[in-house]
This record gives sequence, structure tokens and C-alpha cells, in this order.
Amino acid sequence: MNKCYGYDERMDFFYNRTKADTADQWTGAQLIGVLCFGTFFCLFIFISNSLVIAAVVKNKRFHFPFYYLLANLAAADFFAGIAYVFLMFNTGPVSKTLTVKHWFLRQGLLDTSMTASLVNLLVIAVERHMSIMRMKIHSNLTKKRVTFLIISIWAIAIFMGAVPTLGWNCLCDITVCSSLAPIYSRSYLVFWSVLNLVVFFIMVVVYIRIYMYVQRKTNVLSSHTSGSISRRRTPVKLMKTVMTVLGAFVVCWTPGLVILLLDGLNCTDCGIQNVKRWFLLLALLNSVMNPIIYSYKDDEMWATMKRMICCSSEDRSHDRRSSRIPSTVLCRSTDTSGHYIEDGIIQGTICGKGGLGDKGNS
Repeated sequence: MNKCYGYDERMDFFYNRTKADTADQWTGAQLIGVLCFGTFFCLFIFISNSLVIAAVVKNKRFHFPFYYLLANLAAADFFAGIAYVFLMFNTGPVSKTLTVKHWFLRQGLLDTSMTASLVNLLVIAVERHMSIMRMKIHSNLTKKRVTFLIISIWAIAIFMGAVPTLGWNCLCDITVCSSLAPIYSRSYLVFWSVLNLVVFFIMVVVYIRIYMYVQRKTNVLSSHTSGSISRRRTPVKLMKTVMTVLGAFVVCWTPGLVILLLDGLNCTDCGIQNVKRWFLLLALLNSVMNPIIYSYKDDEMWATMKRMICCSSEDRSHDRRSSRIPSTVLCRSTDTSGHYIEDGIIQGTICGKGGLGDKGNS
């Protein structure tokens, strides 16, 4: 009969059993390097995501479903920074001194934050897909539905972070313990990594569909009108934005998911212990890049944050036309003839005044 270990058990037993000797090697230059990079990233996460949330609250032009979800993504990334700070103070040689309960809390925070960010990205992708297919600046989601989505995102994230604590672990069967997470069951690591890779694949499909749809409709419009230089550049700008989103996610998440999957499959010769800390930093980069990709390319968002940083109350640059493309945002079309509106892509997220729908009727 297998022995079940309690939540007050020290982690040194599990680390020694799984031969996770890198916990002792997290010292010297390597540990200092990881802590320095981690501190810098966390500071940037706290500042940039706080600015995003404040901008959405302050600017009434952002009181729409997409920006509520964007603020929630910023909150998830902010939480990721908190989780990583907690990890930095409870890693390296300290890991072996933790109790099982304390270690579950450490990993649960990380799993919750990463799941929240990932599900947020998926929901934003679906919301953008719904809006673009209907050629609207925002989807038809009501505030109640957005609130329900946000609550559901965090419920899923908290549940996924708590699953190992609730019983899917190896405390009662140490033969199935993983190497990277000494009290996680290998079957759970396989489940978690495969699930996230599937979500990643769905996001890729959604954004590729968005890009192909907008490019096709833009080409149709261009064939009937001479168009300006900025219009002709729209498909290229859209491609760069979409590829930035996809590339950032691939680079930041795939390596970590792959090593978790390899560990779950009990690959003892893959050398995963030597790279786990760097892949964790790489995953953290996703929370650093999200504010840049989803917010700073939105001219109105950038202007709002810039005014807050400069502590200026002047309302400037509101009517300035943007030469940059916000990430996959289109304007609402009021043209009943079915023509596709691309000024929303060129001008920014807010197109209420002087929109092309009005131009088409002029």
C-alpha cells in the first residue's frame, strides 16, 4: 500500500528522490542573472500593465468590450509579475526548505497567472474575430457578458492552478512524480501542456483567418479604388501586427510547454533540468510583451498613457490621424452597400467622427 505524504512534509525528500539537483545549483552567477532579469521584467510588468489598466479606466473611449478584456489581460499579466516575485524569493536552495503546502502555493500562483493570461489572449482573439467578420469596431458583447467572461477567465485560471492541490498530484504515489515539479503527477503535466498547446493552435488559426479575411477584402476594395499609399500598405501592416502577436506567443510559450510535455512523458535524457529556469523567464516575457503588442500600437492608448506619464492634463493628439495600425481593430461600417471599411485599420480604434461610413455617404 502506497504511503500518502502530508502537506506539512518538507520538499527536500521529493527533490532528492527525483534527483532535481539543479535546486542546489541555483547559486552564484546563474542565480544572480536570473534574479536580475526577473526583477527587471517584473518591474516593467507592474508599471506597463498598471498604465494599461489606468488608461482604460480613465479614457471613456476605451469603455468597450475589447478594452475591458484588454484591461483584464493587463491584470492577469500584473498577477504574473506578483507570482514571479513570490517565486524568486522561494526558489534555488530555498526550494528544499519549503513545505508541500508552501510549494503548492508557489506553483499554483504561477499556473493561475499563466492560465489567466493565456485564456485572456484566446478570448481577445475570438472577440476580434467576431468584430472583424461583422466589420464593427467592437463586438456586440454587453457589459454583463463581458463581466461574465472575465469572471469565467479567472475561475478557469484559479481552478487550473488548484487542480494539483485538489488531488492530481503524486503525494500518494511517488513513482509517478515528475522531475521539474517533484510533487506533480506526470500525467497532469501532459494534460496541462497538451491543453495549452491546443489553445495555442486555436489562436494561430483564429489570427490567420483574421489576416486572410482582411487581406482579401482589402484587395477587393483596392481593385475598385485607386487608394492612398497608407491604404495600400494596410495588408502589410496588418501582417506585421498579426505575426508579432503569433511570434511572441510561439517564442515565449512553446519551449516551456515542450519541456513540460517531455517531463510528463518521463524523458530522462532530454536535459530539461538545465534549461527550465531560462524557459520560465521566456514564458514571463509574454507578460512583458503583451502591453506593447496589444496597447502601444493603439495610438489612442499610447497617447493616454503618455499623458499620464507626463502628468499632463492637456487633451492633445485626440484628432491626430495615426500612421500606425492597432492590433486587428476595425471600424464600424454604416455603409449598407456592403463595402468594406479599412480606414478603421489605418486611423485607429476610434472612428466615430469622420468615419468612412460617413465618407461613403458624402
